[in-house]
Amino acid sequence: MRIQEIKVAHSSIPLIKPFITSLRSATSVDCVRICVVLEDGTKGWGAASPAAMITGEGLQGIKSTIQAIIAPLLINREIEQIAALSQVIGGSCVGNGSAKAGMEIALFDAYAKSLKIPLYQLLGGQTNSLQNDLTISLNNKDQMVLEAKEGIKQGFTALKIKAGLDWKKDYGNLIAIREAVGPSIELRVDANQGWTRKEAVRIIHAWEAAAANVDIVEQPVRAEDFAALKFVTDNVNTPIMADESVFSPEQAMRLIQMQAVDWLNLKLMKAGGIFRVMQIADIAQAGGIPCMLGSMMESVTSVTAAAHIAAAHPNIQKIDLDAPLWQKNRSERGPFQGPAIQLTRAPGLGLPDAEI
Repeated sequence: MRIQEIKVAHSSIPLIKPFITSLRSATSVDCVRICVVLEDGTKGWGAASPAAMITGEGLQGIKSTIQAIIAPLLINREIEQIAALSQVIGGSCVGNGSAKAGMEIALFDAYAKSLKIPLYQLLGGQTNSLQNDLTISLNNKDQMVLEAKEGIKQGFTALKIKAGLDWKKDYGNLIAIREAVGPSIELRVDANQGWTRKEAVRIIHAWEAAAANVDIVEQPVRAEDFAALKFVTDNVNTPIMADESVFSPEQAMRLIQMQAVDWLNLKLMKAGGIFRVMQIADIAQAGGIPCMLGSMMESVTSVTAAAHIAAAHPNIQKIDLDAPLWQKNRSERGPFQGPAIQLTRAPGLGLPDAEI
């Protein structure tokens, strides 16, 4: 069945409160919505979100890349040739992972709908039920403790604690949160490249000495410094995860060969689409490295696509897909209403059609 039309529009989604990391602060989520229309009228939906500090893409750049470069290469192509279409997208231009990911999500949604099956079944069909974590963004210690306690009351059993602006304060924030939530809650720390290698080792050793029981420390040092990642991994007992360091299969292979990390955090907007995320997860599985699937501040559409991948791939062992929970409009959060994610058996992403 041929691709008849591709439409693109912009949306801005307000957040309940600012989302703060060591790299940026956001009060809303901007996204580019993509609609693929097949010749029988079937519509597939995708979305791409800019994160200039991570992917280098802005809103207008994503729109222009899709409209002027990617979409013309796909019109009148057969949706059943999904692997070939992914290669076309990947080879359409250098970089622009978010634009490519949003376009590929829309294609997969349309393809799964044409087959009348949910996307997670198309990708492997392992499960349709997931347990999400909750991110505690950077703030003063008391506010972070309060948000952590509120998350536990909502039923979350895993919290992701943002860090990276001041390693000494990061130490105290985590200790205070551990004392507040008790020993059974899983605590993950994300420094977003905010520490030096020596600061990272120092703070992780301090947490280990205090029996803070940190499950994972994510991206403690600069993304491009693989040697520093390996230094931290080699000098602490706590598992270390790469995030901004791994965009591509080639980077994943290099990290695995160096034994630089214990985990990889995969994201659609970094990798450039569903096929690439699945490929990196396969590579990591072959190398004995488990994966977490995360998102940036994105729309429900793209985060739902990530959830379908997580539900399908056996090497994705943790998820960090709480971005929709930060959005003000609860009715538009799709399957993200609390700690449990229950994907429906509806075809494709399982989300209602919108308008562009």
